[in-house]
Amino acid sequence: MHRLTEQEVPNDGLSSISPAVLLRRVEELRVEATQKLDPSRRVELGQFLTPAPIAKFMASMCEARRASVRLLDAGAGVGSLTAAVVAEICTRDHHPIEISACAYELDSVLAGYLRQTMNLCQQLCAQVGIRFDSEINPVDFIQSAVSTLRAPLFEEAGQFDLAILNPPYRKINSGSDIREVLRSAGIETSNLYIGFVSLVARMLAAGGELVAITPRSFCNGPYFRGFREDFLSRMAFRRLHVFESRNTVFLDDNVLQENIIFRAVRGTEPTKTVALSMSLGPIEESPTVRHVKPEELVHPGDPELFIHIVPDEANQQVAERMAALSSTLSDLGLSVSTGRVVDFRARRFLRSYPQRDCAPLVHPCHFKDGFIAWPKLNGKKPNAIAISPETLDALVPNGVYVLTRRFTAKEEPRRVVAALYDPTLLSEPLVGFENHLNYYHRDGNGLPMDLARGLVAYLNSTFVDAYFRQFNGHTQVNATDLRNLKYPTKAQLEAFGSRIRYGFPQQAELDESVERDLIGKPTDGSSYSTSGLGEIETPPRKPLP
Repeated sequence: MHRLTEQEVPNDGLSSISPAVLLRRVEELRVEATQKLDPSRRVELGQFLTPAPIAKFMASMCEARRASVRLLDAGAGVGSLTAAVVAEICTRDHHPIEISACAYELDSVLAGYLRQTMNLCQQLCAQVGIRFDSEINPVDFIQSAVSTLRAPLFEEAGQFDLAILNPPYRKINSGSDIREVLRSAGIETSNLYIGFVSLVARMLAAGGELVAITPRSFCNGPYFRGFREDFLSRMAFRRLHVFESRNTVFLDDNVLQENIIFRAVRGTEPTKTVALSMSLGPIEESPTVRHVKPEELVHPGDPELFIHIVPDEANQQVAERMAALSSTLSDLGLSVSTGRVVDFRARRFLRSYPQRDCAPLVHPCHFKDGFIAWPKLNGKKPNAIAISPETLDALVPNGVYVLTRRFTAKEEPRRVVAALYDPTLLSEPLVGFENHLNYYHRDGNGLPMDLARGLVAYLNSTFVDAYFRQFNGHTQVNATDLRNLKYPTKAQLEAFGSRIRYGFPQQAELDESVERDLIGKPTDGSSYSTSGLGEIETPPRKPLP
């Protein structure tokens, strides 16, 4: 641990320093440090240092209204976030009497730059009459934080008023030491950033605030449900900011991760509204802010605690129209499950080409224009799986199924991609769906054809995709996410599907039909009608082999 005292603070060759100079100088340190870091080591530690515009924007969210501010910067890097907070506070008419900054940085190269940043922060604070002291801990934050939380006197000491955080982002194995340490603190997660956020939330004093930039993936999905439950029991969101483009935040690191910046306060005291904003490109100085009720963010009664981020009026209209739909998946008498065939576990039963005593095996590569084009010969994926006692549990009865991809490319136009599996082109009694697919079924069996066609059209609409993106912050589409959707009625979907011949219409025509016939509300208050769709007769498809 290194604690900076006033006697240790060099002048850095400057007779005076302004907030702008502080931020510029620390940004220079960040760029210089990044060039020195070992790329493989950066991947190992999940290091993505915060650019100055992002740090400045995050600091602007901090209130820091107390006379004495105890600041935590876990995984500090060169100290960009601490510097941004200090610069922000020093520009205000009313500022605290003192700032005590506690930073954690395990990398020795970055820790050297971090000390320079703390020197500059001390210098600026002295000029405006703020006492500043800092503590640099060159240790693993998670190990240290868990030890602190276990200390008998933790409730009386060691808490923070403000935390600003850009946690490392990487997977952690189930049997790793760090996973066990987190588990000992009651934190179960497969990603390091969740461990950081969970621990920081525990280390805040009552009313303490956390401003963090993280992947948006925690907003939905079964893997993060435990985190959402734990976090929402301790913290209350006050502000969320999303980025429409995936490559905006860490552009110089070539990171295609969908990020979110949020401010949350320790305690569950009710708030009237939560502020939402969005950047279309690089961070804007004053993005448009929209205020929503907390129950619009996390819907009451939702067992999954999905976090819905609706940053503008257009998305709000989508949310309202989705809420107005009358059916859940159970109302339709349907279920959705994840494909049962896991390639690496069933390797000895997989076949590249269809053979006797084999079932078709459907992969995402078989999706084509809303249908399953099987087999795909000369491809990389096996097209069949041997039928045997060992594989029977992984297969389902042949029938009509609606399939969706569980993963999509990062910049693919639609997050939800659905296709119809038509068994009339095949004679096998069983079929296998690979684990990278979800499949809709009725009590484990297939669906009526018209219902399936209508469901594929609905799922492939821009409307569903727009709603899905309000709570889904990554490229994975889980069965749980699909259960969370609302649907048109069974009668509507069947009537819609009955008018689809041979193939699905192009996206614009499909969207227009879905908007008009499945989710639109007639002005006379009558029931929904599918009369506007007519009979879509695209050119006949060639029979699939």
